[in-house]
Order: sequence, then structure tokens, then C-alpha cells
Amino acid sequence: MRSFGIQFSQFVDKYMFLLTPGALLLGFLFGPLLQPAIGAIPYLFGYSTFVMAMGCGVGHVRQVFRKPGIMLLTLGLAHLLSPIIAYLLGSAVFGAHSPYVVGMVLFTVIPLGVSSVIWVGLSQGSVPLILALVVLDSALSPLVVPHSIEWMFGQMVSIDTGGVMLDLIWIVVLPTVIGVAVHELSKGHAKTQTAPFMLPTSKLAFLAVILLNASAIAPYVKDLSQDMMKLVPMVILLVASCYGVGAVGSRWLMKEILDPALQVTVAYATGMRNISLGIVIAMGYFTPQASIPVVLSILIQQPMATAFHALHKILTLRRLAKKGMSRYDKR
Repeated sequence: MRSFGIQFSQFVDKYMFLLTPGALLLGFLFGPLLQPAIGAIPYLFGYSTFVMAMGCGVGHVRQVFRKPGIMLLTLGLAHLLSPIIAYLLGSAVFGAHSPYVVGMVLFTVIPLGVSSVIWVGLSQGSVPLILALVVLDSALSPLVVPHSIEWMFGQMVSIDTGGVMLDLIWIVVLPTVIGVAVHELSKGHAKTQTAPFMLPTSKLAFLAVILLNASAIAPYVKDLSQDMMKLVPMVILLVASCYGVGAVGSRWLMKEILDPALQVTVAYATGMRNISLGIVIAMGYFTPQASIPVVLSILIQQPMATAFHALHKILTLRRLAKKGMSRYDKR
């Protein structure tokens, strides 16, 4: 049974590039049947975060906050450079005053996505760093989101600060605290000992989150306008640009001290957003057209994460092969 659990977890990792879009497709096809289970999303998110956090101790988290430069760099790339790129891309195609441009910019200023924690773990990145970033960015979102929109468009929006923080506490903070506590009490052995059960079930929970999110947004997809021929490619380009901003920006700005694990962490942090919050803000404070890029981004964000994960694995293997060859040449 122990061997089966580990093998199943490895199978999910290997075929994540197929399982993720498959979960999205099933969510759209069986949306009405799955929607009663949407309320389980926070619990599934929390469980996946807890399993990831079991691999982190207090020492890991303390080390993250000893390097504030990396956190400031990530938030700057995500919420300063990315919105400018979104504005320029959208304005070039739809005009500066288009509601689609508002939606594209909104995607870049909403908090970092909790699901980035899962992808960072799958990609051997720094889970303590991404957890710290998600917590900090979500806590700052009541200030970042409305003032960013005002800065770009001269329009203020209101945010349910209490609701955002409650979701954050339930999905990220509480599972993280419990996971770190378990790590400390077990002296780091808990995740290894429970891996045959916890690893495969946490990945199934992650896929279930994608499935249920797809079922939740399925009704909105049916209402998309005739501008999709232009808007879909632009949103794909925007989401890809956000990943690129993190991957390239971190490597260029902090090349001397940033290792591959931190680079992939920054890339996922800048590439993924809390789409649920984005949809609420877009539909509550802007025109319906402004919500369309945010809705589209959830369709693109997870497949893009899958593609980036596959690309990262290829580049990692090449880097390792190159290092091995260099050692051989030196001999």
C-alpha cells in the first residue's frame, strides 16, 4: 500500500499536463452536477496547503523573512510591472478606455493565487517563500487592489476586507500554522511518514479544486461576447507574460543570489492570481465586459501552469546534464 501511494503520486506529477486540462474540461461538461460541491473548495485548498506546509519548519519561514529583497522583488514584478504590461497590451488592441483593459489590469493586481503553493511544491521550489508571499500579498490586497486601479484608471473600488482575510485565514494561514506545527512536533518526519497517503490525496484534492472551479465559472463562459477572437489570444499572452516577468525578471535582477528553486517560485507567484476574488471584484464594481478577461484567465491560468511546469522540468534536466558534462570535461 505504501509503494502504491508513492507511485500514484509520481504518476500524477508525470501526467499533470494532461490531468489539469482534463479536470477543467470535466468541470465544464458536468458543471450543473458538480456545483453543489463548490462549497468544498476551501476545505480542499486547505488540505493541499496543509500537506505542503508539513514540509516547512519555523526555521524555513524565518529564513524567508531574512531575505526581504526577494519578497519585494516578487511583489514589484507582480503588481507594478505586470499591470503596466497588461495596460499596454490591452490599450494597443482595444483602446485605453475599454472595459476589457480594466479586466486585464485587474487580473494583475489581485492577490497571488493559493494554487501557486501546489505548483511550487510540484516544481521543487521554495514552499516557505510562496506561502509567505501569498499570506503577505493577501493581507495587503485591500490597499493594493483599489489604489492600483485608481492609479491606472482614476477609479476607486471597495473590497470586503473581512471576507478576504477570513478566506485567507481558512485556506492558507490556519493550514500553514497546523502544518508547520506538525513539522516541528515530529522533528520533520511527519511528511515523509505520511507521504504514501497524504501526497496522492493532496494532489487529488488539488485536481478537485480545478474541477469545481471550472464548474463554478461554466455559466459565465456561455455569456462571452463576440470579441473572443481578439480577447482570448490577448489573455493568453497576458498570463504567459506574467510567468515570463517572474522567470526572466528574477533571473536578470538577482542573478547572483537567486537559485533555480527561488526562480521558479517567483515565476509561479507572478503568474498565478486569486481568480475567485478577481471575479467578485470585476462583477461587483465594473461592467460585465470587465469580468470577461478575469473569467478567461482562470481557463488559461492552470493550463499555463501545466505548460510552465513541463518547461521547467525540461530546463532542469538540461541544466543538470550540462553540469554533469562540465564535471566530466574537467576530469
